[in-house]
Amino acid sequence: MLCGTAPIDELLAHAATMPSFDTDACVLPDALVFQAMFEIRVAGRESSLPSGLHPTNPPTLVVQAWHCPDSPWGAFSVGQARVGCRSGLRPRGMVQGCVTDNARAAEALRARWGYPARVGEVRLDANYHDATVDIALDGAVVAAIHALDPLPLGADDVSFATTVALAHTPRGLRLVQIDTDLAVTRAERLAPRMPVFDAAALGVHASVVPTSPVSASVSRGTLTIQQLRYVCRPEELAFTGSESVGAAKG
Repeated sequence: MLCGTAPIDELLAHAATMPSFDTDACVLPDALVFQAMFEIRVAGRESSLPSGLHPTNPPTLVVQAWHCPDSPWGAFSVGQARVGCRSGLRPRGMVQGCVTDNARAAEALRARWGYPARVGEVRLDANYHDATVDIALDGAVVAAIHALDPLPLGADDVSFATTVALAHTPRGLRLVQIDTDLAVTRAERLAPRMPVFDAAALGVHASVVPTSPVSASVSRGTLTIQQLRYVCRPEELAFTGSESVGAAKG
C-alpha cells in the first residue's frame, strides 16, 4: 500500500488556523469553475503527501479556479493547486497552493474551511474557443494554463474530487475535508497546457513537477461549500484517524 512520506513540517508554510468547526454552508451563484489535471513525475508521488494519504497511480496535480461574482465577501476569484490522492478508499485532492484576489474571501476560506489561502491575483477567462487561468503573487505569475477546443459536456459528466486541507484546528493539526457541490448549468471539455508552474512560489511541495496534460473542463452553475463533516489526523490512515465534527462541533 502506497502512503505519503512528506514530513508534516514541509507542508505547513501556509497552513490556516481555524478557531472553530462551526461554519454554515456558503452558496455561490453563477460561479465559473475551471479544472485541469496533469500527471506529475513519479518522484513526487509519495514525497508530496503526508503519511495519512495515499498517492494516486499515476500521480496527478489538479489546478482548479473559481470566479464567483456574488458571495458574502463580494466578488472574488480563487486558484488552487491540489495533489491527487486517496483518503482511505475515497478520491481526494490535497490543496497545497491557494490564491484569491479578495482579502475578505481569503480570511473566510482560511478560518471557516481551512484553505491555505493567500491574497494575490487570479484571472479566469472562458470564451467560445478557449479558457485561460493566471495566478500571480507579488506581481509574478506562478501558474498559467491555456486550454483549447471546448466540446460540450452533459451536466452529469462533471464531477470533482473532495478537497482536503492541512490546517491548525481546535483538535490540533488535521486534514480538513472540504465538500463542494456544483449544480451545473453548462459544461465543456478542453485540452490544457500549462506553460508556467512555480511550485515553490505557489506553496506546492517541491517534488511536484507537472508533465503530461490529462484533461480540463470549464463549468457554470451554483457552487456550494458545505458545512464541515470530517477531519483526519495527517499522520494516520483514514480508517482509524477520521473524526466527525458535524454532530458535535468544536
